Amino acid sequence: MTAAPASLHQRILGDLQGKILSGKLAPGARIATEHELAEAYDCSRMTVSNVLAKLARAGLVERRRKAGTFVTRPQSQAAVLEIHDIKAEVQALGQAYRFELLSRDARRSTAADRERLVSKSAGRVVELVVRHFAGDRVFCLEDRLINAEAVPQAVHECFDDVAPGRWLLDSVPWTAAEHRIGASSAGKERATLLSVPANTACLIVERRTWRAALPVTHVRLTYPGDSHQLVAHFTPTQT
Repeated sequence: MTAAPASLHQRILGDLQGKILSGKLAPGARIATEHELAEAYDCSRMTVSNVLAKLARAGLVERRRKAGTFVTRPQSQAAVLEIHDIKAEVQALGQAYRFELLSRDARRSTAADRERLVSKSAGRVVELVVRHFAGDRVFCLEDRLINAEAVPQAVHECFDDVAPGRWLLDSVPWTAAEHRIGASSAGKERATLLSVPANTACLIVERRTWRAALPVTHVRLTYPGDSHQLVAHFTPTQT
């Protein structure tokens, strides 16, 4: 007696979650009312209410009393390290910006891909390698992996006109991000791509983003160490 309601619950949950994660229901969009959803799926309002409550707990929707249920907007990006647009960074330096897509590979995920995304489920991914330029000089090298389950439109995006980072910021809301900062010497191949001597010290910024519990992307940005610095403004914590 409980199998059918569970199956229907999962179908409604999957439908709404898919529309939110794919962007069909954009941030700020109003979800149909419980009554409308119950009629559409021929089920009880209790079933619909449970689905919406689960989406709210996952951070995908916000339920406002008397106003309805709305797709959540991306959280403020004023974190310890903000998610910047590389084009804006370059232009802020007074330099001309351009990017070069070196490779694009849409495929089934490998074990290494799933480790990068911190994902247990196999699926399709899009891997990209991009060089960003400030004037005539390579500004940074971008190695990016996009989870096609979270961003299905990435499979068909050619990234000829818009760099992947900018495209993701414009297209995909995120709810959590993680930064890791390190340093490494450029090997021969990477040094060639950066147009620097082998063994040049480089700054490495790695970032993962999620939409609720679903990984969106992992990116590794490699900067020649003599041309980039990270600055964070902060105030003393209260003790």
